[in-house]
Amino acid sequence: MSVNINNPEVQNRDHRLGTVITFHGSAQQLVEQSNERKVKDLGRAFSQCSDCSQRVCESQLYAIRGAAVIVHAPIGCCSPEVIQSSTASFARNRNLKPADVHVLCSNISVKDTVYGGLEKLRTAIDEASRRFSPTAIFIQSSCAAGIVGDDIESVADEKEDELGIPIIPIYCEGFKSKTWSSGFDAAFHGILRKIVKPCAKKDENMVNVLNFNGVDTFNPLLEKLHLHGNLFLPHSTVEQLSHISEALCTTQICETLGSYIGEALEEKFGVPQLKSNSPYGLAWTDEWVRALAKISNRVDLGEEVIASEHKRIQKELDAIKSKLSGKKAYIFAGDSFSHIFGVMAKELGLEICGIASLHHDQIRDSAAEELNSLQRMIDEIGDVTNFTVCNKQPYLMIKILKKYDIDILISRHFNAGVIGTRLGIPSFRITDPNAIMGYDGFLNFAKEILSVIETKNFYKTIGEHTVLPYSKWWLEHNNPYYFDK
Repeated sequence: MSVNINNPEVQNRDHRLGTVITFHGSAQQLVEQSNERKVKDLGRAFSQCSDCSQRVCESQLYAIRGAAVIVHAPIGCCSPEVIQSSTASFARNRNLKPADVHVLCSNISVKDTVYGGLEKLRTAIDEASRRFSPTAIFIQSSCAAGIVGDDIESVADEKEDELGIPIIPIYCEGFKSKTWSSGFDAAFHGILRKIVKPCAKKDENMVNVLNFNGVDTFNPLLEKLHLHGNLFLPHSTVEQLSHISEALCTTQICETLGSYIGEALEEKFGVPQLKSNSPYGLAWTDEWVRALAKISNRVDLGEEVIASEHKRIQKELDAIKSKLSGKKAYIFAGDSFSHIFGVMAKELGLEICGIASLHHDQIRDSAAEELNSLQRMIDEIGDVTNFTVCNKQPYLMIKILKKYDIDILISRHFNAGVIGTRLGIPSFRITDPNAIMGYDGFLNFAKEILSVIETKNFYKTIGEHTVLPYSKWWLEHNNPYYFDK
């Protein structure tokens, strides 16, 4: 991929990566069709629910300490209280003092959608400067602002000269992309454009770790290699973000999140991506440690760490695996996480009945095959014959899950686990993916899986007392997976 951080906005995933949100077949079929970019997005005449790239963008920008965010939108598109509560709780998990989220909404009205809302935007920028004295201001565009065609860029340039701080337009309008993950790229593109500085002095012991809110399980492992992690974006300051070009390398908690910024940092700032899957499960964590040890010239130390960690957790892990062997699992998670959880489940001896991914990128920002998590999953565990791409549609997932006799549903995103619970299926939703990373994380993952399966009667009782809101016709009809138009 050729990155152009001088452009105001990054091309969305639909066009850049050929993203699709509908598919049903085998994982191998998906790979083969993706290699030629021939996966057909079937489309739906009906969508029960979804998410928004602007909302995903918020999850990154609101948690930058010292910055302010202006949501250039009607008031209904601004929801800082949700991010505030989660950001505060996760800050405590990292022994950080919770920081206020500095957000204002320009409150575009019906009149502004006719005549434009730039005066309200100017007022909001001045008010953010007065209230918060921020070190940077991010302006999130919205569907309303995008449809009107407000020239946010010119106002940002004008106010940047006036206030003397970076003012960064973020083009994350929800209507521009059918996958909300485009919101990650929009946030990172703005940071790369206006915040990150060229490398002044390399820190050969610092590793960029692109991650979500959650506990810091990276640094305890990195410290064993005499390295330290620069975890971003949540809880980073603008000053810290300006120095990410000085790192030894960049790694990420999932390839979907880190796809664009990892490639951009390598191409434009000379910070190599770590050519390894994210450190989940024993095999992939070993690979990740070896890749870090190699790039930091600590190969012997890396092997010592791997041997020591295996010895420390193996006995307890084996005891849990003996109880899980042969249990049946279904996985429902985001693009890369669905592949990651597939590998982790198989390592525990679980039988995988099927996988549903929330979206699928046919190509990747990086050409490195080591970062092709779907192909890597197939290499590790074999083909998954029941592989679905479905962006959270309960009316479809209910039908899919009812087909299988499974012992546990492993999910990642909000409300996904509820679908299984209402069917009486023991359901484990991974709230904090940081907590299941690395060797201790894999052990935690195994313990949680066992704990959930052992409470199957609780879920069974819920299922027996739940009335689904779907007609008998829909639940029994042998309908295709998608309502084609």
